[in-house]
Amino acid sequence: MKIAIIGTGYVGLVTGTCFSEMGIDVTCVDVNEEKIKNLKAGVIPIYEPGLEEMVLRNYHAERLKFTTDLTSCLDEVEVVFSAVGTPPDEDGSADLKYVLEVARTIGQNINHYVLVVTKSTVPVGTAQKVKATIQEELNKRNLNIPFDVASNPEFLKEGNAVEDFMKPDRVVVGVESDQAKEVMERLYKPFMMNNYRLIFTDIPSAEMIKYAANSMLATRISFMNDIANLCELVGADVNMVRKGIGSDSRIGSKFLYPGCGYGGSCFPKDVKALIKTAEKNGYEMKVLKAVEDVNEKQKSILFEKLNKIFQGDLKNKKIALWGLAFKPETDDMREATALVLIKHLLESGAEVVAYDPIAIPECKRRIGDCISYTQDMYEAVLDADALLLVTEWKEFRIPSWGVIKKAMKQHIIIDGRNIYDRKEMEKNGFLYKCIG
Repeated sequence: MKIAIIGTGYVGLVTGTCFSEMGIDVTCVDVNEEKIKNLKAGVIPIYEPGLEEMVLRNYHAERLKFTTDLTSCLDEVEVVFSAVGTPPDEDGSADLKYVLEVARTIGQNINHYVLVVTKSTVPVGTAQKVKATIQEELNKRNLNIPFDVASNPEFLKEGNAVEDFMKPDRVVVGVESDQAKEVMERLYKPFMMNNYRLIFTDIPSAEMIKYAANSMLATRISFMNDIANLCELVGADVNMVRKGIGSDSRIGSKFLYPGCGYGGSCFPKDVKALIKTAEKNGYEMKVLKAVEDVNEKQKSILFEKLNKIFQGDLKNKKIALWGLAFKPETDDMREATALVLIKHLLESGAEVVAYDPIAIPECKRRIGDCISYTQDMYEAVLDADALLLVTEWKEFRIPSWGVIKKAMKQHIIIDGRNIYDRKEMEKNGFLYKCIG
């Protein structure tokens, strides 16, 4: 079976690589010539555990190919996955220009039946726009070539994407023909050998499922952050509250961890897009607007705690940050809390020193050298007035507090992910603040 993946970003590259791992002949297409050149040379544009090894293995086995020319492979493939970007437009809605450009190219060049699958996160109704665009181009060519469209939203967690794809808890596919269903069943069968988790729906429902899932997870995070902030005011312990409500089988424990705000490429963008979709249809998503508002405020909470400790005077104070990426096991800094925190700290006159195991090059690309970077977590706290934990990388979980105490100028720890024990921190002589 031969397929094409359009777009070699996070979703496209993981999708194409994992399909090739199962023996499928995959051609990954991207308009970025430099990216394709680097991929052919074994240079992977993103950090994702296990991905580089899998890309190299399948590229050398010639099951995984890279090109900038979509037309060169359309005559051979049975399925085309569109995994191009859908960045937020100025009003927060998803920008579909790249999705529709792909549809136009397909309509201008196909000569046999093709199933066109949207993998990008797109608003409800996008598949019909894709279908109309392809048909319009076929009409211009005076051709009556059959084709189908389908929606196959991704549910990949950054830092665990390869595992998620290879062992999915569910695969959602929206189709409108038996032929499209048969093709997608054949494509995903290798991933379903132990447990059949393939869910077929109509196309609008598949498109909505992705947004609804991410919005629900974002809602749980913002709800717990709201609860944590209230716990702090009334003297309750949010960690005990989390355990108490998470043990209820109707609620469960996942995504109930308070912190300093969510970020990344999915939650912020998808919440905004769903709010905008509702507005366009004359409906107001009041809950999601509150979710977004809580999250934006939460990104400033570490700075507020620090500023309160120093009574509003952070000028020339050296502040160490552990973690820059929006979550562990990725170098992604899109909508990262660290960016908001750094902005506040610099505006207050503080000196910022940061360490992250993976994301330092990405941070430099985004903000340059307006802060200092270290290659070691302990070097970052040298002569620091305070340490702020922003991203809960594993290597931060059990540090040598004796070394840290000797290195720091003042012994202040603000834990943005609640990974440390208050009693232990106070026993070690630190002023310790966390979320809730």
